[in-house]
Amino acid sequence: MKIFNELKDMTSTETSHVKEWFRAAKVSDFPENGGACVRYQGMQIAVFNFTRRNEWYACQNLCPHKKQMVLSRGMIGTTGEEPKVACPFHKRSFSLRNGECLNASEESISVFPVKVEDGFVYIGMGM
Repeated sequence: MKIFNELKDMTSTETSHVKEWFRAAKVSDFPENGGACVRYQGMQIAVFNFTRRNEWYACQNLCPHKKQMVLSRGMIGTTGEEPKVACPFHKRSFSLRNGECLNASEESISVFPVKVEDGFVYIGMGM
């Protein structure tokens, strides 16, 4: 099934391992202090404009708990200084820096580097 394979196919990419920066969308396409979903080669990626911290993050859109494409609609916030997204359905929280589940023994999620240039948001992929 594609959803389950998509989770295995996505792996976190560190900035030093980026092979391609793909242009996701205009900065203005993303809500302040919220997220939106973009597609890249058949994958759904959640992109977050964390305006309160003046930071951008990207992760897989698939929540590993119930295999639903919902993380882009999750609430963003912090635990201490750790930026996080909480699944809107099950409240599992994931670090937006390293993908670790912060409040359960859930699988980690994949995270991707983000850069903003000339009014566009780019996501780094290591594929």
